[in-house]
Formats: sequence, C-alpha cells, structure tokens
Amino acid sequence: MSDAAALAAAIAQDLGLPIAGVRAVLDLIAEGATVPFIARYRKEATGALDEVQIRAIGERRSYRIDLEDRRRTILDSIAQQGALTPELKARIERADTKAELEDLYAPHRPRRRTRAVAARERGLDPLAERMWQQPKGEDPRTMATRFVAPDKEVPDVEAALAGARDINAERIADDAPARRHVREILARHGSFQARKVAAKRKERTKFDDHADREEPFRRIAPHRYLALRRGEAEKVLRVTLRLDDTTPLHDWLAQRAGVKRGSPWGAQLDEAVGDGLQRLMLPRAESELRSELDERADREAVEVFAKNLRDLLLAAPFGERPVVAIDPGQRTGCKAVALDATGKLLAHDTLYLVQGDAKLARAGEALLSLCRRAGAEAVAVGNGTHGRETEAFVRDCLREAGLDLTVVSVNEAGASVYSASDVAREELGEVDVVVRGAVSIGRRLQDPLAELVKIDPASIGVGQYQHDLPPALLATKLDEVVEDCVNAVGVALNNASAPLLARVAGLGPKQARAIVAHREAKGRFRNRRELLAVAGIGPKSFEQAAGFLRIRGGDQPLDASAVHPERYAVVERIARDLGVALQNLVGNTQALRRVDRSRYASEVGRFTLDDILAELDKPGRDPRATFEAPAFRDDVRSLDDLQEGMVLEGVVTNVTDFGAFVDLGVKQDGLVHISKLADRYVKHPSDVVSVGTRLKVRVMGVDRDRKRISLSARDA
Repeated sequence: MSDAAALAAAIAQDLGLPIAGVRAVLDLIAEGATVPFIARYRKEATGALDEVQIRAIGERRSYRIDLEDRRRTILDSIAQQGALTPELKARIERADTKAELEDLYAPHRPRRRTRAVAARERGLDPLAERMWQQPKGEDPRTMATRFVAPDKEVPDVEAALAGARDINAERIADDAPARRHVREILARHGSFQARKVAAKRKERTKFDDHADREEPFRRIAPHRYLALRRGEAEKVLRVTLRLDDTTPLHDWLAQRAGVKRGSPWGAQLDEAVGDGLQRLMLPRAESELRSELDERADREAVEVFAKNLRDLLLAAPFGERPVVAIDPGQRTGCKAVALDATGKLLAHDTLYLVQGDAKLARAGEALLSLCRRAGAEAVAVGNGTHGRETEAFVRDCLREAGLDLTVVSVNEAGASVYSASDVAREELGEVDVVVRGAVSIGRRLQDPLAELVKIDPASIGVGQYQHDLPPALLATKLDEVVEDCVNAVGVALNNASAPLLARVAGLGPKQARAIVAHREAKGRFRNRRELLAVAGIGPKSFEQAAGFLRIRGGDQPLDASAVHPERYAVVERIARDLGVALQNLVGNTQALRRVDRSRYASEVGRFTLDDILAELDKPGRDPRATFEAPAFRDDVRSLDDLQEGMVLEGVVTNVTDFGAFVDLGVKQDGLVHISKLADRYVKHPSDVVSVGTRLKVRVMGVDRDRKRISLSARDA
C-alpha cells in the first residue's frame, strides 16, 4: 500500500468516512482546491461530503503527518543512543497517538539535570539496581556503605540510599504503561479544587462563585474550566487537580515494580514508588490532563464562537435600500450619516440631543434632512451608550414629520475597530473616524455579512472567553466560518468590497484589490470570463472562485447563479432539448420539471445535476432569512426601568455553553441560564436559540450594582 493510500485509510478509519471520499478530498487538497469548491462542485468525487467533514479530513491529515514526523524523530533519537531494541521499535511503530509516542519516548528523552541524573553521576546506578532486584538476606545499609564517597557528594549511607531511590523513582515514573494508568486513574477519580489566593481572600472578585469548590475532572464543563483558568491567569485562584486517596494507585505501582513486602530492600523500593508517584507521576499526569482539557475546552469555546459568528454573519439583511445611520453620543453628539442603496456615503451631520432645546430642534431638522437626502427607508441606531434615548428621539421626530420609516437598533460591536482600520481609511479616508463608525452601523443593517467581514471576528464579541483562546486556533476557525458564509451567500462581483472579495474561495487580498482596481479602470464586468483579464487571476483561481461570484444583468444569464462555468454547456444543452431559450430557462419551474434527468446524470453525476436544477429553479437565491426589525418596549430604556416579573421581548446576542445573553434594549444584556431556556431539558443552549433569535423572557432579578440581569424564557 502506498503512503497516500495508507494515509487515506487511516483517516477514513479515524473519522468513520468512506475511504474513496477521503482519498478524493486528499487529492483535491493536494491540487490546491478550496473547501467551499470541493463541497459545492466536487460532490461526485467525494460522495457529497460537506464542509465540516472535508475540514476534518484536512485536520486529520495534518495530525497524521505530524505524527509520522514525530515517530521518525523519536526512532532516530533512540537509535543514536544505541537503545532502539526490536521490541521498542515495534511498539513505537504501532503507536497511534502522540500521547502514546511520548510515553514510549519518555525514558529516552534528553533530560535536564534531575535528581536521578545527579545520582547516576555519583555512581549510584549499581546500588539502585540492587534495590530494584531486592536480593534476599542482604542489608541495604551495609551494601550502601560501599557507595559512600564524600568526594562525589555521597557523604553517608542515607545519601547513597536516597540517590538510589531517586533513580528507581524515575524508572517507575518513566514506565509507559504505568504513566498511562496513573493518568487514567487521575482522570477517572481526580477532582479540581479551586481556592482563592491569600492576597485575594478578603476581596470581592468575579471568581467568587468558583472559589472553595471541588468538581470531578470527568464532569467539569468546558466553560467552568475556562473560568477557573482565567482565575488562575488573573492570580485570583489557585487550581489543583487532586486525587484524595492515592493508596490504591501506590499499591498497583508497587505490585508492578515487584516490591517484596517485609524485605529490607522492599521497604526501600516501596519508598521509591511513593516518591515516584507523588513527586513525578501525579504532577506530570495533572499537567498532561490539564493540557488535554485546555485543548478540548479551547476547541469547544471556539466552536461556540464559530456558531454565534455564523448566525451573526448570516443575519437577515435589510437589503440594497437607502438608510440613515446614527452612532449615539452624548457630550460629543450623535454622528449621523445618509447612505444610498449600495452603502455609499452621501452626507453626514452631528446631532446634539442633550445640550438644550435649540440644539435638539436643530438635531431634528438635520435628521429629517438626511432622511430626505438619502430617500431613506430605515434609520439604524447603534446600541451603545445613549442608544435607546437616541432611538426614542428618532421615533418622535419621524412621527411628528409623518414619516413611516423602520427604526432599528443595530449591534455596534466592532464598529470602532473598523473605524480605525486600514480598510476604513481606504474606503472613507476623507471623513473623520467617528463618522466611519456610523457608516459601518448603517452598512451592517443593509448587509451584515458584507460589512462584518471587514472586522477581525474576535472583536465582534459573540463568544465565551475568546480573549483567553489560542489566537491561531481562533483565527483559523473564524476564517473558516467567514469563508463558508461568504461562499454560501455568493458575492456580487460588480459592487463587492475588496475585503469581501478576498473571502471568496480561490481569491486572496491581493487578487481582491486587483479586481476592484480593474473594475474602477475598465467598468463593470459583463461576464465571469472577464475575470481572467485581471492581473493575478489564472485558470486555477478562476476555477475555484467563479461559481461563488454573481453578475446580474450581464451577457450570460447563468452568471447570476451558482452554476459553475464548467457546466454551462450542459445547461445550454438542456435548454435546447426543451426548446427553451437559455434566458427563459432560468427561473422557469414549469420547464425544469420536464427535464429528463437520466439524459444528463451520467455525464455530470446525480449530485451535480440536482444542484444545477435547484439553482436554475431559484437562481442566486439568498439563503438568509427575510429581515424583521426587533421590537423593544419604549418605556424600558435602562436598568432602572426593569422590574422583576416583567415580560419582555428581546434578541439573543450571544450563546454560550451556560446560557444565552439577550438584548432587552437597556444596553446591558441579560442572561438566560441554560436551565431557564425552555420548559424541557436542554442539552446545549444552541439547541433552542441562536444569535438573532427573538425571545420572550421574564425578568427574574436585577443586580444594579454589578449590572447583571437574570432572565427566564420558561413560561414567559
């Protein structure tokens, strides 16, 4: 079996996927294909594997390659030491995980200067071996006198015996099966204990709920572990993984080492077993288990963030309609902008709402002027400080003027990050930073996906403990989410920004900028093929990207759909066979029902044909929901307006492992704990709610000092 075939077989077994599909994915990845392209346009080859499965294959491929690299390194290292026996080599070659490899390598790993190393340097190896063999009728102290050597830092019998015990303690601790057993016992029976550090015991901290608690390792929820880890990082908590009763483990290790009870040497070796367990094995097992838990908790937190980000990016767009947007402010005023249907800035002004009646009247006139200038169909108001008061002002102004416009509270998280970014300077360099923030708020109402791709996902704030997560892991996952969302929706080639184009499969920032420059110099693209005239866009990039780019009103009707150019000939033949002009086939449900699938399936495959016909039926369909503005109560604008027992409608802004945060229109989000999300058992909050869900809740409690709102969705 070739290396490639062996790799495919191993990954297929790891993931429980068909080996043919895994092999196809590996081949396509090697050819430079992107995940969205493989998932959408190579279903026949992969057996219709989805993006999640394809990425899992890629991740296992990397793991397997790293595993083999590590295996070779370990084999070479042990061979150079002259310690690679046939039996050890076979065990290393059979090892199927990195943890198993490291356990086998442990006795041969180059060491720092340990107590055992020092004892060996003092010539105590023979004494340690006598202790290990436990010969009958021999007095350990008498034998140890032979190794007393003050010039070698072995001043007396006790020092000699202690050094021999150190050598045997390390020998016991380096035994691979024993290491694995200790780790398994600690995982099964160990508990996390959290205590506040002495300097913080009298202070009130945000980690008080986690202090003086004990929780079994096997039961601790990832989000609670992340809270403990943050408490440690902020030097508030001291967290240990403890095993209350180590006697059974000690006895097991003593039996494995062959300790002879009642023997003088046996007592020495038993003491070495206890030292090896307490000083070496348990701390090492704790470190390894916590490392595994770190990785698992980080991955689960990243998945939560990814799910929330996906829901946020795929939120219903208001669409290509003109809007006015306002970034609320008190002392410095509210920055208001008028945007046309494409998000272009038409005009901007500053509205002062708290500096007297004259300026308030002027603010009303300015708002109406901006609405008329844009022909606005909605007003977007940022949900930051003073947002609800600004929203009420807008509603009053519009009502007095007889204008029936939608007023929407828009989550402004990350708008300030965008305002100071290079992207914002390129797009809006002629206006002040604070104005750019208002533009971002308006554009994210028009099209959340197109605007939010310009912001570092970690700045959007829809995760749990995202600032504690490994940056590389978080960035990779969030990039995958953005890539999937952008390509699922499709991108309008003739008006997309460079940041949005850069997220299209097969394209990058340099190519995206080249497309925008070409568009500005040459005008609109009339068909997808014109992309090949753009500098940096070759056949491979075109193949990967073309199906995700849309051109409406161009030369080729299929360019407005997700049908790939490589399949245009098939669609044109379908149209001829039906006696329908190509432009009349697109969107013609009646004609498409007459297609004889058997005539074309053998050429393109059943999966591909199904996708083509579905796309022709509803070409370029946006998978996002229809926009519906959230409705907050006008009389509830701040924490002071909330009362226990109130039933309100809110919008879910963040979903975590322990519950969902809900925007009630009072700036501070409230928490619905997982136990209060439904009148039934809920395994995970994402099973019943997602970011953007409109939720009716009951106020259970308001802690105004700590700015915490407790909510319930049960019987609300």
